Amino acid sequence: MLVIARHGQTGLNAQGRLAGRLDVGLTSLGERQAVALAAAVKVIGDPDLVVASPLSRARHTAAALGGDATVDERWIELDYGEFDGRLVSDVPNQVWDTWRSDPEFALPGGESLASLGLRVRESCAELAARARRDLVVVVTHVSPIKAAAAWALGVGDDVAWRMFVAPGSLTCIDVGDRGPSLRSFNEAAHLAGC
Repeated sequence: MLVIARHGQTGLNAQGRLAGRLDVGLTSLGERQAVALAAAVKVIGDPDLVVASPLSRARHTAAALGGDATVDERWIELDYGEFDGRLVSDVPNQVWDTWRSDPEFALPGGESLASLGLRVRESCAELAARARRDLVVVVTHVSPIKAAAAWALGVGDDVAWRMFVAPGSLTCIDVGDRGPSLRSFNEAAHLAGC
């Protein structure tokens, strides 16, 4: 099983800002979400492999699972370029329209959803063999989780705009003889007590 987790809440998330490649820590709520996420993973089983984005919010969340996480750059968040740190509401409507209609579009100085999709799909394909027999947990960010779900479903990167991923949530992908299948997406019931 491949379990993909979103890190706990950060201050930028709470403010409605694009965090992207900014390396920000967890809020106290985010820390509680990391603990709740780890408990939810333990219900599935003990992870055989934990992979994390290099950003501290993901590594800190992964640390709640216990043991050492393998850092993989391919799971880093989308690069929002000049828009990193900006309020989501400050992104002009014309930019949103272009971004939503073209997976190859990148914000100035940033990265396209298509580029992110390629790197995440590459990692998913590599992890698939291990996930067939072991519990593999990846702690990452919104856009990579959407790309992994698209990989499991065999659909394009434009589907990302039709998904929502909550902080501290889990997405489960089973890998069988006929390939991946999305078992759950954006599980968040474990966060109720946070």
